[in-house]
Amino acid sequence: MNSQDFTQLRQFEAYAQKRFDLSLLAGTFADSRPQPQIPSRAVGLSLVLGEVVHIPSFLQLQEETQLGQWQRWVGHTQPISHDTFGYASERLDPAQLARAVRWINRKLKRGKAFEANKINGLLVVSLDANEQFCSDHRCCEDCLSPEVTCKDAQGQEFKKKQYYPKQVYAQLSGPELSVILDLEPMRQGEEECAAALRLLRRMHQKYGARFFDVVVVDSWYANGPFLKTVVEELGWPVIAVLKQERYEAHQEALALTKGQKPTQVVERDGRQVEIWDVPSVRFTDTYPGPVRVVRVRERWQQRQQVGKEWKTQEKEQNWIWVVAGDLDGYEGAAIRDIGHLRWKMENNAFGELTQHWHLTHCAHHHPVAVVALLWIKIIAFTLFHAFAILHGKLFRLGKVTLQEVRKQIYRSLLCDSSIPVFSG
Repeated sequence: MNSQDFTQLRQFEAYAQKRFDLSLLAGTFADSRPQPQIPSRAVGLSLVLGEVVHIPSFLQLQEETQLGQWQRWVGHTQPISHDTFGYASERLDPAQLARAVRWINRKLKRGKAFEANKINGLLVVSLDANEQFCSDHRCCEDCLSPEVTCKDAQGQEFKKKQYYPKQVYAQLSGPELSVILDLEPMRQGEEECAAALRLLRRMHQKYGARFFDVVVVDSWYANGPFLKTVVEELGWPVIAVLKQERYEAHQEALALTKGQKPTQVVERDGRQVEIWDVPSVRFTDTYPGPVRVVRVRERWQQRQQVGKEWKTQEKEQNWIWVVAGDLDGYEGAAIRDIGHLRWKMENNAFGELTQHWHLTHCAHHHPVAVVALLWIKIIAFTLFHAFAILHGKLFRLGKVTLQEVRKQIYRSLLCDSSIPVFSG
């Protein structure tokens, strides 16, 4: 252990208290247990700290709460049982936890933490849906239950039901700090667009119309009703991948750009990017106004190992984006850059949460607990990344990784006897 290990948890607590008023945030962990013997904030802070140091199960969390430094940090001098975590998580209020996430994100924006996330001055929100975890047997009333086709050992196809909760997420992606603003669980029998519109309407009400500037989405959302609602009712421009060849806009964009010189050629990360900009085409009967279509061809060279030899191969990708709403003042290159932000969501949100934050592990399968624990994971995810990326000098200098910062926080639980009882 080094000297940094002894102080890391104390620094994390001091940062969270100074920037986000940790003592006030702890109040959002209140649950509806009648006359609880263990305070709600001790349970909630244990759940947050468990996420920060990556404790995947309540049984393991129960063991960690025996540590003296853990008890000092959460303000409760006794271990907390896994049954208590399960019972309390069923009685948490997801709406309160969502308010805590909004509180943190507003603080970050006021502190200019999202300035590096902007593209041509625009702050962009990416929407996408994700299946949290999947089971063939365990389910609750909020799990989706589609029928899937599988193959047995003999290669024969058969159908079975799978059960999983699925949510639509809204993320602000950046070169360093990426945060999840909000999420909306999908309901039985509905499509992603319905959950996404509930999510956007709530964000419009809770965050306000000016918290971000543009919405970027996958091809699932490239339909008239979705675009009309977001652009006309909520006032946000939308950039969507356009894959459906049946749309007139797709066919017209290809026809108008065939054989034409690109309107713009730029370089991005070693790729030559050719852009054709079609300013005004008809989309569908369900979207009244014209849309802008940006067609992009990207070419680059990539070294690949073929057998025992390394060879340089030519690579090419083609994209078409539809732009609804007023973004006429932004060049095609800006539209391309914004459109690619959605893929950062795969890496910065779902990839990171799945690989390092146990997103696919269900600590307690109960309809309220699943959502509440997901919000707590997001609170911990945002607090930790803000601490490590914005506050951590060693991380900014490239001397430690995020995983090393997390390990230092855990090691400080084992060795730093000077951390006071959390008094919030």
